[in-house]
Amino acid sequence: MAEDGCTPKEKGFLTDTDKNPSNILPQKLTLDSRLKFRCHPGVSCFTACCHNIKIVLTPYDILILRGRLGMAAHEFITMYTTPAYLEKTDMPGVQIKLRDDTGGCPFVTPEGCTVYSDRPTACRYYPVGMADFHEGGTNEAKEEKFFFLVKEPHCKGFEEDREWTIREWRADQGVDTRDEMNKEWLRLIMRRKSFGYQASLSEAAKRMFFMASTDLDSFRNFVFNSSFLDTYEVDEETLRAIREDDVALMHFSFRYLANTLFGAAGMQIRREKIDAKVREIKQRQDEAVKKAEQEYVELKAQYEQLKQAQEKKESQA
Repeated sequence: MAEDGCTPKEKGFLTDTDKNPSNILPQKLTLDSRLKFRCHPGVSCFTACCHNIKIVLTPYDILILRGRLGMAAHEFITMYTTPAYLEKTDMPGVQIKLRDDTGGCPFVTPEGCTVYSDRPTACRYYPVGMADFHEGGTNEAKEEKFFFLVKEPHCKGFEEDREWTIREWRADQGVDTRDEMNKEWLRLIMRRKSFGYQASLSEAAKRMFFMASTDLDSFRNFVFNSSFLDTYEVDEETLRAIREDDVALMHFSFRYLANTLFGAAGMQIRREKIDAKVREIKQRQDEAVKKAEQEYVELKAQYEQLKQAQEKKESQA
């Protein structure tokens, strides 16, 4: 939104769409398409849209909000969020925990949003949704992107006289920056959706995805205080960056998740680890062959014994 205040429920960005599909106008828009919209304290519906909503937080949202509030990641997650699954997958994430007494966002007051300049990505979209298709969530797939309007009956912002292009609106809301920060994380979710429920993530994979997505402090500890660096080759420049820079660490976590969950390129296992794994596999194969050979010898001996017993029985008959 252009004015001070909390934005309405976002459509099409990791949230449940409204049960009435007619709220989404059936028209594909471009960056140069125009819309009339403005929200400010004088609008009669001001802050009403910040109640009874589902706002899923991206890793960048969490990073910015906890910085704004001066909180550690685990404290922010505990106090202000509740668990949520992402985009109809089994990938765990979090959404804003609404107030018990009002059903409203914990950051909204009658005067507006108290964290407006650092508000979540979902809050920045309304009323302009974006469809961004990457087949299978891959980097190489052809991208198809267009925009659409969500026009809900309760919202009076459309009755205001401020006119924008979609491009101007997105720039005013800071959406382009958020899209860039969220891009690789969203692509992970799209990759997962392409697999379907028949290929479920392991519990260990879910825990790793959740940690990397919500708690960069714990992920940094995992990188530097486990066997991680004994397993993966990470250049010194990257190590310096992710040791101090949370945004660099966040993007590194996306590379790691893409590699471990979906086999994407971007992480290099140390040669000695690969050689050790090859030796381990070869040893298991050799042991399996020896076991099979032994079982064959034993079966053959049993067969010979049965054959001799049958021949002896027939000769005595």
